[in-house]
Amino acid sequence: MVVRMRHTRAHTANRRSHHALKAVNLVTCKDCGAMKTPHRVCDACGMYRGKKIIKVKAKTK
Repeated sequence: MVVRMRHTRAHTANRRSHHALKAVNLVTCKDCGAMKTPHRVCDACGMYRGKKIIKVKAKTK
């Protein structure tokens, strides 16, 4: 199949303007103070909205 109409570089760049990666949004956990993503269970303590959701193993050295 033959390309019937090429897009200019400007048209292609305008389309790709939304392809950039966004920085991760982090908030502090109210229970332990660790940084976590919003609306997710905290990886450090296992709490979500004041309730213990998962059991977290202690880190071993």
